[in-house]
Amino acid sequence: MDISGLRIAMFSGNYNMTLDGANKALNRLAEYLLRHGAHLRVYSPTCDDPAFEPTGHLVSVPSFPIPGRSEYRFPMGLSRANRADLARFKPNIVHIASPDRTGHAALRWAQDNDVPVLSSVHTRFDTYFRYYKLGFLEPLIEGIMRRFYNNCDALVAPSQSMIDELLAQKMHDTIGLWSRGVDRHKFDPSRRDLEWRRSHGIADDDVAITFLGRLVMEKGLDIFAETIVQLRKRQVPHKVLVIGDGPARQWFEQNLPGGIFVGLQTEEQLWRAIASGDVFFNPSVTETFGNVTLEAMASGLPVVAAGATGASSLVEDWENGRLIPPGDAKAYADALEPYCTNDDLRMRHGQEGERRSRNYSWDSINAVMSETYRRLVDERAELVAKEAAEAASS
Repeated sequence: MDISGLRIAMFSGNYNMTLDGANKALNRLAEYLLRHGAHLRVYSPTCDDPAFEPTGHLVSVPSFPIPGRSEYRFPMGLSRANRADLARFKPNIVHIASPDRTGHAALRWAQDNDVPVLSSVHTRFDTYFRYYKLGFLEPLIEGIMRRFYNNCDALVAPSQSMIDELLAQKMHDTIGLWSRGVDRHKFDPSRRDLEWRRSHGIADDDVAITFLGRLVMEKGLDIFAETIVQLRKRQVPHKVLVIGDGPARQWFEQNLPGGIFVGLQTEEQLWRAIASGDVFFNPSVTETFGNVTLEAMASGLPVVAAGATGASSLVEDWENGRLIPPGDAKAYADALEPYCTNDDLRMRHGQEGERRSRNYSWDSINAVMSETYRRLVDERAELVAKEAAEAASS
């Protein structure tokens, strides 16, 4: 099948309400598919003030604001109008990006209509609960996810480390790789802006330890703050640059006094801000790939990150950064200290990260997904034809 024969129904828990790595990847994929002639409809919760315009035709599904996190909405399945829209569209492949209630409803619809299903893993939902004192729920959530993913025809994840984790959890027998890319025209060391740094109180010879992402506790904000406390106790010279916003910003500011908070940055502002840092620090263990880590690498920053899914597929220890056991603030401080005091080490590791980032092209990565779609559609067509032939001969 040619890509123009694809009719894809994509289901997302958050396609454009907020800006994060998952929906950026989905919108990138949608752009690639539409540019190459595929047909696509996206089903997702919507809001009145989304973070950005969606790529492709977006169909709203029933949802309600998540208590305490109103920037997100909880999907509530498929409405009668959604099902009628699906019937008119007649997809030949369903892509589910979140194992939520709408994702479960989409899976059942696909099974009832003999349409193959691919599911993509974008975040480690099972780990979120430990940041809100609900860690006892992890086994239950993991079990629900296992049943869901094993009922899909294919499962893809963005890094080999995440694939290994999913295989160990028995989420699926075979799991494909759908990596992530970085736009090298946007994220590049040349975006570094000394005047911008100075305007935020960062001198030319200061070393800015940088955080980039949504300010939510599951991004490891507590470990980040604890690590900075360790560095300050050692009197290691540095500044802290925080790029992003979110519901935990007040907590982060209170626990990171003296930190430079520049808020949400988009487009040219973001490219400039990340390239104007010096070391990227990402203690999160919820990442499945770590788009922000790749963006920091492309911008010429060495990376200190948790040795967990995502970063461990991007960072080569002592080559372009350091991988540290999750949650160990002292070890993180030990890793950050040489970057704050050794300009040559910082530059060498940053340059190596930038070189490694050149291997991640969005078009080549999304071409793999279109090939996976086509394979699943062809396999289902062959199976249907075989069953029809057997029925006719019996």
